[in-house]
Amino acid sequence: MTVRLADYGDAFDAGALFMLLNTYAKSVQGGGKALDPALRDKLAPALAKVPGAFTIFALEGGSPIGLANCFTGFSTFACAPLVNIHDMAVVPVRRGCGVGRALMRAVEEEARARGACKITLEVLTGNAGAKSLYASEGFATYALDPAMGSAQFWEKKL
Repeated sequence: MTVRLADYGDAFDAGALFMLLNTYAKSVQGGGKALDPALRDKLAPALAKVPGAFTIFALEGGSPIGLANCFTGFSTFACAPLVNIHDMAVVPVRRGCGVGRALMRAVEEEARARGACKITLEVLTGNAGAKSLYASEGFATYALDPAMGSAQFWEKKL
């Protein structure tokens, strides 16, 4: 298995990005709904325009088996960049085989190279496998003051 940064301008990488993300989207963890096919040719060019966006692929024998889509943000409290893992996807037949761990470590390496102070991510409370992986790699829920409770991820769709 190899891990590497994606090239959003490369046709193979653009296709792999859509395929892996669509596989994830169709799973229970991804919401159970396929991506709009019209996004196939738009996704990689759109990501290329987002400052700080990067994707790391896991490949086996040249075939894409996993990805981590990440975005560089900024921590005002640390006055330093941070990296958010927005999507973590591994094809179903390769889950539990170390692909996610390799992706997590590659993201950390890239985050350190970018001078990031931390890596953030979201995970569904019922996704025990992902939570176990993340915890084993040093991730945890956080609280600024335990009396106020731990942070939650909320959204408002527009």
